[in-house]
Amino acid sequence: MVVLSQQMDILDNFSQVKKSCESTNGAFAGIPVVDLTDPDAKNMIVEACKEIGFFKVINHGVSMELISKLEDETLGFFELPFEEKQKYAAEAKPFGYGNKRIGCQGDVGWVEYLLLCTNQELVSQDSGASLIPAISESLRWLVMEYISSVRNLGCEVLEMMADGLQIKPRNILSKLIKGKRSDSCFRVNHYPQFPDPEALGGGNNLMGFGEHTDPQIISVARSNHIEGLQICLHDETWVSVPPDPSALFINVGDSLQVMTNGRFRSVKHRVLADGLGSRVSMIFFGGPPLSQTITPLASLMQEGEESSYKEFTWSEYKTSAYNTRLADNRLAPFQKS
Repeated sequence: MVVLSQQMDILDNFSQVKKSCESTNGAFAGIPVVDLTDPDAKNMIVEACKEIGFFKVINHGVSMELISKLEDETLGFFELPFEEKQKYAAEAKPFGYGNKRIGCQGDVGWVEYLLLCTNQELVSQDSGASLIPAISESLRWLVMEYISSVRNLGCEVLEMMADGLQIKPRNILSKLIKGKRSDSCFRVNHYPQFPDPEALGGGNNLMGFGEHTDPQIISVARSNHIEGLQICLHDETWVSVPPDPSALFINVGDSLQVMTNGRFRSVKHRVLADGLGSRVSMIFFGGPPLSQTITPLASLMQEGEESSYKEFTWSEYKTSAYNTRLADNRLAPFQKS
C-alpha cells in the first residue's frame, strides 16, 4: 500500500467528487448483460455497442480460480513497501510500476498500477519495455495465463460483433489483436484504502482515475467487489456500474469507433475511490499492430457512405492519444469537418 506521507500528498491534489446515478441504490440498472452462450448474443453485443459502448459478459469461460489467484498475487505485490515496488518502475517508458501519475501530461489519480506489454516481439525491440516484471515466477505464470484467456475472450467477442454486423471475413477484427505483432497491453490498477476516511467525511469520493476513453479496439476488464467504476451515457449523464467480480466488462475503444464509422461509440469512463476498501481492477487492452491502418471497414460501409474520419495508423493515433490529457477528445484531430 502507498506510504502515508504520499497518500496525504495525493489527497491535497484532489477535489471531492459527488457520485451521479440513476437508481435509488446508487447504481445504474441499465448495464447490458450478455450471456455468451445465448444464441442471440451477437445481436445483443451489437446493440450494446451502439447504445452505450459498454456491456457485461457472463458465462465468459475465463477461470474464476485463475482470476482469484491473480488478484491475490497482485495484491501481495501492492502490499510491499513503496521502496520495494519502485524497483519495478520504468524510468523513461510506460511499462512497469506506477504510482499516482497517469500518463505524461500531468494527470494524477488515487491509484497505483502495473502496466505490462503483452507482445514479446515488441518487447524484444525495446529494452525499456517489460513483458512481465521479474517479481515472482508465480505472478509471471498467472499473468501469462490470464492474458491468454482474456485475449481469446476478446477475439470471441469481436467475431460475434462481425457476425452481428454481417461483415466478412468473420475474423476481420479479431485477427488484429490475435496476431504476433498486435500492440496490446495489460494493466492492474490498485486504488488503496484511505489512511483516514473519516477525515474526508466518510463516504466522500476522490478521483481514482480520471474520465477518458480507451484508444485501442476493445478492453476487457474485471474488478473486485469494491464499487467505483462509472460510465458516461450519450446524454452526458455519469452512472455507476454495479461491481460483479464473477463477470467481465467490455469497453468499445476509439479504434473500433472509427472502424465502424461511428456505429459503435467508445465509452467515456472514470473511477471514483470511496476510500473505504481496496479496489483492484485488471484490464486487457486489445490493440492492433503499430502499422495497422485505422479506417472504416469497407465491408461495413453502405453505398455512398463516406468516412467520418481521416485515415491514420495505430502508431500515429497511439502517439497522439498518449500526448493528450485524459479528458481530451482524442479522436477530435482525426475527425473530418
